[in-house]
Amino acid sequence: MEGRARVRARGQALWEDTPKAGQPASPKASCSGYSEPFSLVTSQGGNESSGGSGRPVPSVTAQRRTLSGGMGEYIIAERGGKMGRNFYDLGISTRMNMAHVKESKSGSSGIPLKMVTNLFGLGLPSNWRLFQYHVTFSPVLESKRLKIALIYSHSEFLGKAKAFDGAILFLSHKLENEVTELSTETKNGETVKITITLISQLPPGSPVCIHFFNILFKKILKKLSMYQVGRNYYNPSDPVHIPQHRLTLWPGFAVSVMQFENSLMLTADVSHKVLRSETVLDFMTNMYNRIGPQQFIDTCQKELLGLIVLTRYNNKTYRIDDMDWSVKPTNTFQKRDGTEITYVDYYKQQYEVIVTDLSQPMLVSQLKNRKDEATIAARVVHLVPELCFLTGLPNQARSDFRLMKDLSLETQLNPQRRQQRLLTLADNIQRHREARLELETWGLHLETQVALTGRVIPPEKIQMLDQICLPVSAVDWSRDIRNSKILEVQPLQRWLMVFGRRGEEVAEKFLNCLQRVGFGMGFRIEHPKVLQVEDSTSAFLRVLQQHVNTDVQLVLCILPSNQKDCYDAIKKFLSFDRPIPSQCITIRTLSRQQMLMSVATKIAMQIICKIGGELWAVEIPLKSLLLVGIDVNKDALNKGQSIVGFVSSINAKMTRWYSRCVVQNSSSDIADCLKLCMKGALKKWQTCNSELPGRVIVYRDGVGDGQLKMVIDYEIPQFINSFRETNVEYSPKLSVIVVRKKCIPRFFSEANRQLQNPPVGTVVDREATRPEWYDFYLISQTARQGTVNPTYYNVVYDDNGLKPDHMQRLTYKMCHLYYNWPGVIRVPAPCQYAHKLTFLVGQSIHREPSMELAEYLYYL
Repeated sequence: MEGRARVRARGQALWEDTPKAGQPASPKASCSGYSEPFSLVTSQGGNESSGGSGRPVPSVTAQRRTLSGGMGEYIIAERGGKMGRNFYDLGISTRMNMAHVKESKSGSSGIPLKMVTNLFGLGLPSNWRLFQYHVTFSPVLESKRLKIALIYSHSEFLGKAKAFDGAILFLSHKLENEVTELSTETKNGETVKITITLISQLPPGSPVCIHFFNILFKKILKKLSMYQVGRNYYNPSDPVHIPQHRLTLWPGFAVSVMQFENSLMLTADVSHKVLRSETVLDFMTNMYNRIGPQQFIDTCQKELLGLIVLTRYNNKTYRIDDMDWSVKPTNTFQKRDGTEITYVDYYKQQYEVIVTDLSQPMLVSQLKNRKDEATIAARVVHLVPELCFLTGLPNQARSDFRLMKDLSLETQLNPQRRQQRLLTLADNIQRHREARLELETWGLHLETQVALTGRVIPPEKIQMLDQICLPVSAVDWSRDIRNSKILEVQPLQRWLMVFGRRGEEVAEKFLNCLQRVGFGMGFRIEHPKVLQVEDSTSAFLRVLQQHVNTDVQLVLCILPSNQKDCYDAIKKFLSFDRPIPSQCITIRTLSRQQMLMSVATKIAMQIICKIGGELWAVEIPLKSLLLVGIDVNKDALNKGQSIVGFVSSINAKMTRWYSRCVVQNSSSDIADCLKLCMKGALKKWQTCNSELPGRVIVYRDGVGDGQLKMVIDYEIPQFINSFRETNVEYSPKLSVIVVRKKCIPRFFSEANRQLQNPPVGTVVDREATRPEWYDFYLISQTARQGTVNPTYYNVVYDDNGLKPDHMQRLTYKMCHLYYNWPGVIRVPAPCQYAHKLTFLVGQSIHREPSMELAEYLYYL
């Protein structure tokens, strides 16, 4: 304890001696009824809510109204609109534009499979409506609280099921007259006339009703003593402690009401909130002891800004947007009633929390404005580091195998455990009197889980050079092709092997294994030019500058450690300055003798792809088809930039790919370079096939929440314009499919009276899909631990006219062609290639790679 006290004393001295430039010594803030003291600052443009992404999100224009009336304040979109940040409530219909799926978008091939989901029916009566009224007061009243009190004084006439925000009234039943007049008296004896006018009758599937139901279930979860953290609800009273890693998990749920094919349903999934046992003050103190006072402030702000913290006294999350080194807990701010109070006294009176370190600086979090963000100043809240707990995992923790394993035991639930949690939630809602009455008041009741029938697509045959094999398991066919010859590859004759001082022995053993596995594949590997250097980044770069020329096919570097700067420097040089395919491996990876042959096999496959080879293929019935995968990621170094990865096929077997990467000076997930990329892909296809493709199918990954309309309105026209600019008379058939790796529905199959993950190749295109979209779910991966997450596909544009069976089957085929893994993967291969490309550029290169590498999978 004494040691800790001395540490804090040194930290206090530093904090007191270094006020932030431009800040007053004792700023005052106002506290207008919020749970935290906050102040107003001028804002340039809009801002996100605390804990948000910090980037603007395009949305559909919507009328909005604030609705409360005992349910908490929230926003309702009148038509279409962005419903919070829910991808599924955009009010966009695309299926009606496609004649071939207007009547039915469901396939029929495959083996039927009965499944249950995490969807629950709401039991709405067929004639259920939500009635929307406009309310006026005469004389005009300014107090919203008084308006609500006057309306609720007529509960006998209006009924129990009502919600009012001061202007708009929602009822579950229709009043006798379209215009109703009431009168009441205030406490002062003044008579107030209330006029209630019917505006509309809303069906259950309208966007307003859906959002209304979502807020209703949020209120129900609160009644179950659950707290909202971010978008989900958690139960702090039932924590899971992982003491060996100083972590705590709050179990919780993500719930949402959505319109599916035949009815509204509640989707519920298990969620966990990871909390660290250390406070921000603990983190700062440890950092000060580690790095000293010289770089403390800069390092502290670099590490903390942008992180999400939880204040356990009110169970709310905030994003750290700034640190105010001039404000201390002993400073005062102004309360709503105009009186001043110190932060120390405020927390003691409001939450019975005692702040012990009186010299710590304050954290600053910017709150979301309630009204027009462009005209109202931004509000900020000051937080005490001692009372803020860090959430999530630091980057170094994610590389800790033991930590991640212990964490996964609690968070990655198998279908049986997940089902038990879901049934417990449903049972708690039914058993809790207030929660059940809340539903019944509005004419709802929670039904049992939805059961549906999916289909299992037949397995694919893997085509090798000397045989066609039907793998025992689609999950991993590495054993099936171990003694098969790959489709095509040139011998590796002119290549460099570079390693440090400690890598000579390891390099020799690895080279022998590499040549042995290459021989079995039909890949001839000649002896490389061996170069030994000092264990430094500059030494590696110097030898590459001296020996890399256009005759070199590949550069293989055995790195002394996994330091990112060395890897990044090598990749930058060999992707831009001297564009040559490269392969980097650490000594640690090659030091495990029992794994060396497996590692060599993996590396050999990557090298084959990087020098233009082809490993395997599947049958592709469609002819003259250009397949495209697109992904967008952020640049890790330049926060204002985004990386667009564009990968397209250049042969009929879909075994060779053309790759292009464009760096955008925008943080948006929407791509504005697609016309340029598509024209390059068409030109490359024409060069390799002596004609332009007759069909183009685009798999679009990396679409952010709420940006589906932008893809339709902004990206698809770029593709169409690229066709016209390539040739005035050229008009291929185009399909665009949005790929979503994270989706709400989960599916469980039953075997031996136990729930399990559905088999690989399972398709769901009924009941859990949306009626206005041409969409389907595909399970193309397995989960060794936990519950498998299906991939959601939404065909937003399609004039190819493929039958749903054919579109689903083609998508499944594409999941077999990712050469970095001998098995099916979660998304189509071109999407995964595009992701790997954007990851390399965004994490290591930070610039557009040379087009000389465009025909090689150099980023694997």
